[in-house]
Amino acid sequence: MKSRRTVGWSEFIVGTLLIILGIYTFVKPAAAVKGVTVIYGIFALVTGIMDIVYYIKAEQRTGFAPAVSLISGIISAIAGIFILFHLMAGEWALLILFPLWFIMHCIGRLSHLPFVRMTCGNGYYYFTMIVNIIGLILGFLMILNPILSFLSVGYIIAIYLLILGIDGVIFSFVLLN
Repeated sequence: MKSRRTVGWSEFIVGTLLIILGIYTFVKPAAAVKGVTVIYGIFALVTGIMDIVYYIKAEQRTGFAPAVSLISGIISAIAGIFILFHLMAGEWALLILFPLWFIMHCIGRLSHLPFVRMTCGNGYYYFTMIVNIIGLILGFLMILNPILSFLSVGYIIAIYLLILGIDGVIFSFVLLN
């Protein structure tokens, strides 16, 4: 198991990098949306190929394989190719998926609050709780008003990166002390 000091320094470095990335995203929000869309397209293509390879290997080794792997692999690969060649359509898909991810991430972080209070104290507990409640509100606002999401997603990504960075730096100081 890593020592608290090692984890503290890695949290500090990651937090600092997230703050820098957040500032860059504030300066160029459209580039952030396009970058996230490209990464999502590559991820979909690669996971699709991996599912197809899994299907082929399972078929060769056992004589049968789950057809779901082949079907999901083909659909993922096609979706990845589509997103990479039609970035604007990918950006629109991202505008639907991003608020859902935002909400799920905040719910996940809120579910860790008892552990946060036990290990880091009340100050960090309340900070994490407030940040994630704000994240939930923003996520639901983006779902209810897609135009708001389209116009603000780059800035929301920037703000969230800054908050995650600040959260990481504060957490690193908690671990280093």
